Amino acid sequence: MPVSPQAPAGVVMIRPHHFSPNEQTQSDNSFQTTQPFDQSKVQQQAYDQVTAAAERLESEGIVVNMFEDAGLETPDSVFVNNWFSTHNGGQIAIYPMYVKNRRQERRSDIIELLKQQYRVQDIVDYSGLEYDDIYLEGTGAMVLDHLERVAYAVRSKRTDSHALERFCSQFNFEPMVFDALDSAGTAVYHTNVLMCIGSEFVMAAFEMLPDVKRRTEIIQRFENAGKTIVHLTQQQINAFCGNALELQGTAGRILALSTTAYSALTSSQISQLEQSVKLVPLDVSAIELAGGSVRCMLAGIHLSKR
Repeated sequence: MPVSPQAPAGVVMIRPHHFSPNEQTQSDNSFQTTQPFDQSKVQQQAYDQVTAAAERLESEGIVVNMFEDAGLETPDSVFVNNWFSTHNGGQIAIYPMYVKNRRQERRSDIIELLKQQYRVQDIVDYSGLEYDDIYLEGTGAMVLDHLERVAYAVRSKRTDSHALERFCSQFNFEPMVFDALDSAGTAVYHTNVLMCIGSEFVMAAFEMLPDVKRRTEIIQRFENAGKTIVHLTQQQINAFCGNALELQGTAGRILALSTTAYSALTSSQISQLEQSVKLVPLDVSAIELAGGSVRCMLAGIHLSKR
């Protein structure tokens, strides 16, 4: 099986010491819990679950670059994919974040490690756009098809179309913007809870796209690219089935997803996916209280090693 530009073999992860659902993100993240929870218990669970998830990924041959977050100011820093992304050809993008306390998640030590261990030619920093209330939350806001060079993005407060255009022109992607609504008519806050693009498949809840013409156009795109389409329901999106990431393990490509997501998939969907990837369920139930899952926790490294 050839190595695919879609499936990185390495990731950056953050292990939180004081994890908590972020009060500042509650207003537009309908996936976040509104139920009471035991703060100290959830903190410990989150720490343990990140540790176990990293060990499981390493057992599949994924290179995990783990960073600790012992700070109190960044409750959901575990969702590292929102503030930076890496790209073939040695590029790194740094993104403007919607919520103030999440801006403190950006860390120069992570960028320095990437520069030391990988070939980095260029760093494009969009974070200054925050001062103009312009946001583009990384590979949460965009789901990138690295093979077809398309950036899929749901319109939301966290995805500014001008910032998206700028990113796409600098990183050679075509922007594909669309609306997606939940059953209450609320805009989906991040594209990566709705859609997962693998090398040979896409799984998404196309039923949540109200514009039928746009929906058909997007499905057609994936079909033309020869991808198997796994249709998810809104209930499956609520169980984080769309929030998964294809990675390149030593024995082939894997799909990292949560145990919540795995148990919500049907047997026929699982067999569809198993045509091209090995499913690797990870228990991140404590972290899912904050409204994100496995995909949000993994910043894929699309850079060449030094």
